[in-house]
Amino acid sequence: MAVRTAALPVLWRTLRSGTRPGTPGVGTRLTQLPAMVADSVRGRYTGAGRSRLAWAALGLVYVVSPVDALPEAWLPLVGLLDDGVVAAWVAGSVLVATEDYAAWRARGGRPAVHSPSRD
Repeated sequence: MAVRTAALPVLWRTLRSGTRPGTPGVGTRLTQLPAMVADSVRGRYTGAGRSRLAWAALGLVYVVSPVDALPEAWLPLVGLLDDGVVAAWVAGSVLVATEDYAAWRARGGRPAVHSPSRD
């Protein structure tokens, strides 16, 4: 289990480094996560999508679970690599989803208006 927790710092570093200037910080994003999940489950917010949230939750469970598809005991480097990849994907998904949710809330719960591109 201690080896599996090595993926958690990867998750945290990805979250910390992925915030852009002018967007909410990690703490704000994490406090909005329960509201985003609740709004998504109730159908009020469709930006994250229920399947994306489910995959992110499964990824997080995989990272902290003692059960592993590629065990570190048999494949040390590959076993850690798969945990790191899953942790980075979860962090990236949470980062994008919470940024979109914060923007949605800032617009008062209205969808974004996209202007047609000029090619």
